[in-house]
Amino acid sequence: MNFLILTKVGGPFGVIVQMLGWIMEILFGFTNLFGVMNIGLSIILFTLVTKLILFPLSLNQQKSSKLQSVIQPEIQAIQKKYKGKNDNDSMMKMNVETREVYEKYGASMTGGCLPLLLQFPIMIGLYQVIYKIPAYVGQVRNYFDLVIEKLPADFAANEVFLELAQNQYLANADFSNMDKVVDLLYKLTNAQWNQLVAEFPNISTAVTSSGENVIEAINRMQRFLGINVSYTPMNVITGFFGGNTEFTIMAVVFAVLIPVASGLSQWYSSKIMMANQPKQPDDAPGSSMLKSMNVAMPIMSLVFCFTLPLVIGIYWVVSSLVQMVQQMVMNSYMSKVDIDDLIRQSVEKANKKRAKKGLPPNKVTTAAQAMKRVQEMEAKEEAQKNAKAAKTKKMVEESTAYYNQNAKPGSLASKVNMVKMYNEKHEKH
Repeated sequence: MNFLILTKVGGPFGVIVQMLGWIMEILFGFTNLFGVMNIGLSIILFTLVTKLILFPLSLNQQKSSKLQSVIQPEIQAIQKKYKGKNDNDSMMKMNVETREVYEKYGASMTGGCLPLLLQFPIMIGLYQVIYKIPAYVGQVRNYFDLVIEKLPADFAANEVFLELAQNQYLANADFSNMDKVVDLLYKLTNAQWNQLVAEFPNISTAVTSSGENVIEAINRMQRFLGINVSYTPMNVITGFFGGNTEFTIMAVVFAVLIPVASGLSQWYSSKIMMANQPKQPDDAPGSSMLKSMNVAMPIMSLVFCFTLPLVIGIYWVVSSLVQMVQQMVMNSYMSKVDIDDLIRQSVEKANKKRAKKGLPPNKVTTAAQAMKRVQEMEAKEEAQKNAKAAKTKKMVEESTAYYNQNAKPGSLASKVNMVKMYNEKHEKH
């Protein structure tokens, strides 16, 4: 459970996370202008803003997918041509021909993956910020620092404090580092806050700059639609059936709806996205894996949501809903994009790079020409296949005629003659 620790991420990756943290800080400040400081609301705004930032990358990925609808038939024809040929020479030829197809369209063999690769560190960074809001949002961190100021010097050795740390999987944390203390406080439930206050009464005297009790301010900040977003759905469900009066039936309904909505929204978002993708044959490499992932990922989202803080589930739901809207917009836009114009733009962009390397430009190919080329390749492949079958049939017929000469077909004599002639034939060689 160490992945839940809230301390900041360091290293080169930490720069991306810090930038996203600034966005979250700005959004907290913006909502605070209207007297609202709420983690759930800020996560929704954070999701909307980051989705808008990533939109250009998503659009480029859609353009690459549309270009693939022209490229893939030629690639599949090449793969069919070399199917069953596993020798090194054939594999090298197939790779060369495949590369030539991509170059002809000004595309890269990894071009479709590039937008996803660029999005990956950003997506990981989003989760870091969401998990570690006090580490990246100073306005939130200040509330917890006010609590820490009221703790006695030896609080880290206190039995109740260590028990709370054990319950939150932070038993071995170095609590001389105040970041680790904030990690723990951020994850406390109402009942655990009551334990802490009972052990350290001075905490209850901590107040914000506006005079509000700090613990009440923290609880208010963490509540969204009547439920604390630091809880997991399982916390809510088990607490309700365990008789905890903090959890109402509506809280349980909300806690169950978040994982269900997360799974369903991700499934439908994937369905809309696949509707605009070039269709792959069932035997295409990775086709079955892609179909399995489109089913498995929503199910995993549903299951994981029950054991992760509700704030993550809220992010997944909002993210999927925004993705659906964006995908519908992109599908509508891409349906109006002329494929020949897309090919021309791609080739012209690639030719500029080729010119810098001193290479001759590639000619622009239309979608109709590409389809004609695929048909010619398929016709050639079919002709070679038929010629091979005809040759094999002729050899069988000649062999049968040779062995059956001077004897009635099917008779014992023809069979004896067949063995004799077989031996004669091979003796001559």
